[in-house]
Amino acid sequence: MNDKRFAIIDVETTGLHAAQEKITEIAVLLHDGYRLIEEFSTLVNPERKIPYRITQITGINDQMVAGAPKFYEIARQIVELTEGAIIVGHNVNFDYSFLRSEYKSLGYDFQRKTLDTIKLSRKLIPGQPSYGLGKLCQALNITNSNRHRAAGDATATARLFEMLYAIDNEPENISLRGVHASLNKSIIENLPEAHGVYYFHNNEGKLIYVGKSINIKSRVLQHLNNNSTRKAIEMKNNIADVDFKLTGNELISLLLESDEIKKHKPLYNRSQRRSLFNYGLYDFTDNSGYICLKIAKTIENLPPIYAYSSQAEAREHLFKLTEQFHLCQRLNSLYPGSSNCFHYHIGQCNGACIGEEPPEEYNARVLQLIEHYHFDHKSFYVFDKGRSEDEYAVIKVENGMYCGFGYVPVDQLTNTAEIADDHIIHYADNRDVRQIIRSYLKRNTVLKIWPF
Repeated sequence: MNDKRFAIIDVETTGLHAAQEKITEIAVLLHDGYRLIEEFSTLVNPERKIPYRITQITGINDQMVAGAPKFYEIARQIVELTEGAIIVGHNVNFDYSFLRSEYKSLGYDFQRKTLDTIKLSRKLIPGQPSYGLGKLCQALNITNSNRHRAAGDATATARLFEMLYAIDNEPENISLRGVHASLNKSIIENLPEAHGVYYFHNNEGKLIYVGKSINIKSRVLQHLNNNSTRKAIEMKNNIADVDFKLTGNELISLLLESDEIKKHKPLYNRSQRRSLFNYGLYDFTDNSGYICLKIAKTIENLPPIYAYSSQAEAREHLFKLTEQFHLCQRLNSLYPGSSNCFHYHIGQCNGACIGEEPPEEYNARVLQLIEHYHFDHKSFYVFDKGRSEDEYAVIKVENGMYCGFGYVPVDQLTNTAEIADDHIIHYADNRDVRQIIRSYLKRNTVLKIWPF
């Protein structure tokens, strides 16, 4: 008799980010690898409006969830159903992160082992044109008549999992076939499933790669199962030891990774050794008094308004900004010639390109754009989740310059943030880390930003 238990899960949500969004539907199929044992499925009242774009994808609207149970009403049932089981999902980190977030809001630390059918499919049935659930099911003749609904996608994932389990009935076990003989399996088994930076060393102890992840163990296993390129295989064959540093949150992982790569210049981080952002957005004033924007390779000692990893990314972003702020394509070097730009013809440019809009009016919008990409405060601390419940992570920026980060015991933080200075370790400031902080704070929510 098979005593293994797998909880195949799919959730529908109000958005993509677990820290800010909520679950609207959940399905849990308890499975032993061969057959379905038990199933649970329900709509969930997210206690907020469901965005129209989400309703278009899932078909779930506010009226449907109005009478559904709130998550706390089904929380105990899910805990009991998944006890001792491995959570299985297609892109499982998405579903698992939402579950963790919902339980965290209730003061409960929900933790289970996870298994991703995307990664398992790549390993056991290589060569598929796509590993998205829809395309993969189509290729394997798995019917899913209720796509983008929790029960439909969970059922399809369960059928896929049965196929994969028939090929390998120990999919949760770590396989180190094809890796360096010195790499001990226990090292991988003991890696944390948490935010941090990881380090690969060769058999001479030399650092050959630095990476970061929200789940160190999962990311390292991806590397060890990656046979997609010659470089990936070569690096995998050279990994003899793995080390890590926990960071507590993604922002510090990004900052620490950037610093470590610049400091140690690992062999397999070639593309990241210098700068992550080689192109910048700069401004200058033309002879007619208009502030123009231009993409150029980053200039030493001249901080750009915004920085990019490629010229293509930079141009695409400038096109969007030009449209968003009703700016002139020609003044921003996006339209050739000396006459009116294309946007003028369709009413999105007010005529700065031919002198119809006064520089003062035009420049006000450009300055609004530029201000959008500055730090909101000249000097500030960023407080976010630490490596444990007993501490906060803190990052310091002073006079627009990155100073470093550290960890402050929760019981030491008072009404003044300066106590954080005693715990901050200095790290080098550069345009890359400033860009990392700016971009992260624009896209994500942290516990607190404390100006000083």
